[in-house]
Amino acid sequence: MSSDDLFAKSSLNPRICPLNRGDHASTHAYLCKLVIGVYIRLESTAKEDEFKVWLTDRELEELRRAASSHRDDLIIQLGGYVGLRAFEIPQICPKHVNRTNDGDHYRLRVPQGKDTANGTGKPRDAYLPKDVEGDIHRYQNANDLSRDEPLIDLSERGVRAAVKRTAERAAEETGDDDFAYVSSHDLRRRFAQRLLVDKQVNPRVVMQVGGWDSFQAIEPYLNAPTPDVVNEAFEKADLA
Repeated sequence: MSSDDLFAKSSLNPRICPLNRGDHASTHAYLCKLVIGVYIRLESTAKEDEFKVWLTDRELEELRRAASSHRDDLIIQLGGYVGLRAFEIPQICPKHVNRTNDGDHYRLRVPQGKDTANGTGKPRDAYLPKDVEGDIHRYQNANDLSRDEPLIDLSERGVRAAVKRTAERAAEETGDDDFAYVSSHDLRRRFAQRLLVDKQVNPRVVMQVGGWDSFQAIEPYLNAPTPDVVNEAFEKADLA
């Protein structure tokens, strides 16, 4: 890739590129990411300096490594792997973890989710991956929590602040300033993107476990698939 190509590609990025602000260290890191094709996908919003962040699982794990406590790591997992909204996370207690009848799977009862059809709250059973279930159990034991105590003793605002602090730490530790734009809602976006685009899970299943009541509600989570996902889809269809 030529230097002209690099400049052209960077000009398409929705944020202010470090090439334009004289930050030599950030410019070097940014150019390296462009050369090897590793950079966080951002999408502009109506608000200045606020972006939708389309994370990958690799970037989600970078966030987890940047968490300053077991609690903050668990917040990242509940958002990114279970699909909980920021206001739902403080509702969760150990008693809300349930094993299914076959004994091999788990659900997480969300007492009052969001009804995207009419805006009122309603309960749902989110799918709980075994790794996250195990971490919830370890966290409960380490903090001597009863079945009725909140796992995350924070307000919705506190959850959002914890995610932001972790994102800023990730930006500092990785040298990738884009991490600083990550919000709690971007964790849920990763959850939906993984299921709908990366793994091609039935949308109705995703709607049920994620708390979406219509295809219209879930459509904003469908960003364009990565080139690898496109290639794999055509290979599976024997159209390659």
